[in-house]
Amino acid sequence: MYLHRLIFVLVSMGWVSEAQNCSAAQRFEAKKILFAHLGLDNSDSENTRMWPLIFNKYNFFADHPINIDLNLIKTEFGTKESPNVLLLSNGYTVSSEFSALTTACKMDLYKFPFDTQNCNITFQSTTYTNQELTINTMTDQSSITDLSKQNYQVQGEWELLNINYTKATFPIWVQMDQLIYQITIKRRPLLYVINIIVPVFLFLVLDLTSFFIDTSGSDKLSFKVTLLLSISVMLLLVNDTLPSTSDKLPLIGVYCGAVFCLMSISIVETVFVNYLMAKGAEKRSVETTATVSGQDDSVRDQNEVHSFSLSHLKQILTECRGATQGNQQEKTCLTWTRVARIIDNIFLVLYIITVIVFLSVLGSIWIP
Repeated sequence: MYLHRLIFVLVSMGWVSEAQNCSAAQRFEAKKILFAHLGLDNSDSENTRMWPLIFNKYNFFADHPINIDLNLIKTEFGTKESPNVLLLSNGYTVSSEFSALTTACKMDLYKFPFDTQNCNITFQSTTYTNQELTINTMTDQSSITDLSKQNYQVQGEWELLNINYTKATFPIWVQMDQLIYQITIKRRPLLYVINIIVPVFLFLVLDLTSFFIDTSGSDKLSFKVTLLLSISVMLLLVNDTLPSTSDKLPLIGVYCGAVFCLMSISIVETVFVNYLMAKGAEKRSVETTATVSGQDDSVRDQNEVHSFSLSHLKQILTECRGATQGNQQEKTCLTWTRVARIIDNIFLVLYIITVIVFLSVLGSIWIP
């Protein structure tokens, strides 16, 4: 390492020639002979650092571009340079440097939490062309994936699936080498399934079972309103967990919103059915009161009229009229009750069909 720095200083100052005022061509030849004698004219990792500063002006490596080999690897160090340099018998010097790369990639959250993301990392020189510097990998694609999986064994949210790489050329004034890594990772959805998806589905199941509660009382409506308030509170609590930025609405938002709307429509139907049942009960109460009042008036008239035949005649007519009104009353009450029950049964069937179709279509799109 220090030998290379000394050589670089000597060469840059022109002290490798005995002549103090040598020409540029002589200095170039001196550099070439010196590096060939020391075995440093090869494309090794150490020359990668030294050559662009020394030989870029003279195009010494025009036919032999510097090669940089990359590998992915998990390391505990942010940036660490190895203090040791390995000198091989053929003149190669090898040194290693570990760097931790932190990057960000655009994520598609449409299928959250069952999403798979592809992140690209591009390595490219910002100065040298592909005739001066090339970028390659140290291992093949299968080896990179296997080694990375062995090193990346954390029990976090993401699971590493695959790592691929491609070579490309970036044309901008001159052509530059590019090495593009494509990292495929998959989210582990178990936490979100337990905390969000399953509770919302259970609320929907409870709303379905509420149709078997007796419609005549107010317990059914109270139960449904309680369910709606409960799911509202739960969605507020998990609001920070749901993805907030995306190009389109995530399917988990469609799922929660659709369940909330179905439960709201169910409450509206329950209110309407209860209204029909209450109207039928009110009609029956009014007609019963009218019948009893007619009978009291007839008794009062019978006490006031002392004609035996007329009183009996009125009594007979009153009883006939009460019987007729009672039959009409029962028919009216039965009509309102029957309509309410028919509406409730039809809505239950449509509700079940809608839930099954919605969950089936959503599951086929959402769950891989």
